[in-house]
Amino acid sequence: MSGVAVEDLLGLWSDELRGAKARLRPLFLQAGTAASAGAFLDGLLGPERRKTGWMRAESAGDTGPWRQQAVLGRTSWDADALRDVVRDYALNALAEPDATLVIDETGFLKQGKASCGVGRQYTGSAGKITNCQIGVFAAYTSSKGHALIDRRLYLPKDWTGNPERLAKARVPEDVRFATKPAIAAAMVRRAVDAEVPFAWVTADSVYGVGELEMALRRAGKGYVIGVTGSHHFNSWSPTLSVAGTAAEIAKALPEESWARLSAGNGTKGPRLYDWAYLELADLDPEMVGAPPGLGLWTRGLLVRRRPTDGELAFFTTWCRHGIPVDTLVRVEGQRWSIEDAFETAKNELGLDHNETRSWHGWHRHVSLVMLAFALLAVVRHKADAIAAPPKTTAKVPRPWSAGRCRRSVVLPTT
Repeated sequence: MSGVAVEDLLGLWSDELRGAKARLRPLFLQAGTAASAGAFLDGLLGPERRKTGWMRAESAGDTGPWRQQAVLGRTSWDADALRDVVRDYALNALAEPDATLVIDETGFLKQGKASCGVGRQYTGSAGKITNCQIGVFAAYTSSKGHALIDRRLYLPKDWTGNPERLAKARVPEDVRFATKPAIAAAMVRRAVDAEVPFAWVTADSVYGVGELEMALRRAGKGYVIGVTGSHHFNSWSPTLSVAGTAAEIAKALPEESWARLSAGNGTKGPRLYDWAYLELADLDPEMVGAPPGLGLWTRGLLVRRRPTDGELAFFTTWCRHGIPVDTLVRVEGQRWSIEDAFETAKNELGLDHNETRSWHGWHRHVSLVMLAFALLAVVRHKADAIAAPPKTTAKVPRPWSAGRCRRSVVLPTT
């Protein structure tokens, strides 16, 4: 955010923090609880490295953590209502019609067996099977920035099949087992119902293929979703005859099929890979129940090859006929935004510092962190809008990062 006067930047922080707290107030029946939630938000954005109840209470000037704990546990308020508040707040600043919805999960390491959803399961956060909770998230990503706008705690079958365990963790009675793709599909439907402006969805191979793809086709949204090398593809195009696994098809491609393109800027400049794209079929989306009048759409296979060692990654795609490959590459590259969101939310905002064991405690804590992250995104976007034009355009712009936004100023008190 270079080029922004300090007084302007501090004013932005102050205005946005007041505004975020004002959005919180209607969710609570009592003014005192709303004030505690505001202090909770202050604690998340404050300098303390650990965002525990005691640390937040100390930052708020309380003699103990009880007010902070009450926000997550004893009081009655709707975390899903806060999720919707966060979404609308972020979209007010970041919305664009060609934005991308990024679906991914992250792990929360836990000890014991009592925390809702905890169990031995794989998490990329640790790179192994370990005792943890898994949260599925949706990030909204546009050229203006990115923010987390949806979340859901994943419950393994050994939880949903144990009524006593569910009751102890205060899981709502209507919550049933749902696969991660099913959770992602529900998030897409919720975004569509809320008229969130987006054109694309991208996710890794955990979320394809099947339910999520069908939900997106019916909604008239394009996608770039990861698949494994063993996933089978067939072409229905009269000009192309392809059949086999993604890995087999990629291996048979001639060198002239590959093009070096950037998937977006990283910390060291453009993230360059070799890409190959095959259009496998042209279809009328109305065949799968999509809205009429969308025109012809194309199903395809996108392959990414790392120049240094030739490692391949594979993606199934669905887009309007004639979309250029560099657009699909750009969409796939948007997945970095949710990785940045997880890193910043954990390292700076205490996403994984939740001390509650209940279903509603997890969703309340995570939703408050999402509000804090959205505030960073909005401040960054508005600061960029008032910044003076750069003196030179020769330098490669650094990628947007909410973490750098938070560390660039001292948070003012309100």
